[in-house]
Amino acid sequence: MNFKEELIKNQEYVNNILKEYIDTLELPEKKLNDAMRYSLLAGGKRIRPILIINTYKLFRDDIEKCIPYFVAMEMVHNFSLIHDDLPAIDNDDIRHGIPTNHKAFGESTAILAGDGLLNYAYMVISEDIASKYDNCKIQVLNEFSKEVYNMIKGEFIDIESENKDIPIELLEYMHKNKTGALIKESVRIGAILAKANEKDLSLLTKYAENIGLAFQIKDDILSEIGDEKIMGKPVHNDIRENKSTFVTKYGIEKSQEILRDIIKEAIQLILNEFGEKAEFLIELAKYIKDREK
Repeated sequence: MNFKEELIKNQEYVNNILKEYIDTLELPEKKLNDAMRYSLLAGGKRIRPILIINTYKLFRDDIEKCIPYFVAMEMVHNFSLIHDDLPAIDNDDIRHGIPTNHKAFGESTAILAGDGLLNYAYMVISEDIASKYDNCKIQVLNEFSKEVYNMIKGEFIDIESENKDIPIELLEYMHKNKTGALIKESVRIGAILAKANEKDLSLLTKYAENIGLAFQIKDDILSEIGDEKIMGKPVHNDIRENKSTFVTKYGIEKSQEILRDIIKEAIQLILNEFGEKAEFLIELAKYIKDREK
């Protein structure tokens, strides 16, 4: 398997589906719709939808059943990015190499665009449940709601921890919620929709927890040594905001070592259980470790 080619195919598939769901209509609230569309289609790695799809594919091939759930997940993720970039939180001007939502549309519209994507996500899921009821979909909705709240908790702790030297336990808790919650839930959604057994669900959850924490550790590292042109957003933000990160706690070299160990454990977990079937998820874990943006 050529992982880069498969990743691009997955991203293109997700992007095309997102466009279908967010087409802008000529309505009085067109500016709001345009702002929602602007952020949702601005780019990004699409890691969360891709995790839903490829976890589901470990067990089943009819990935169309995943569509409402990966659309909702990406909408929530972009809601969080819009609000993270606001002046009251991270005050960022650039995201994916283009102006952030509040710079492009104004602060009030950006706030409402984030709110709109959050609520649209629940509309998409609830409409799918209404069209064909299934207990596993109710479980997904319940878990999805909890993890969205956990993400918000993590962001709150991040803000409250500025200019403070927080203990490593709180730092890990923050990362596992702020970034890890939706990554973990993406893997669980794919497995639950495919009706995976409890053993496989538990194993995949551990894999997801590892790559979720690893994703944020890598972000911490890139914030210090990343290339702004490649990343499409400013670097050194964590220093500017005086935030606690893995880098401020451990330094670059130790953080990279921790990152490698977490990814190695994640890979071994699914390799032992699923073998070649999990090749894409294994390569995705490596991608998270080695990415430059």
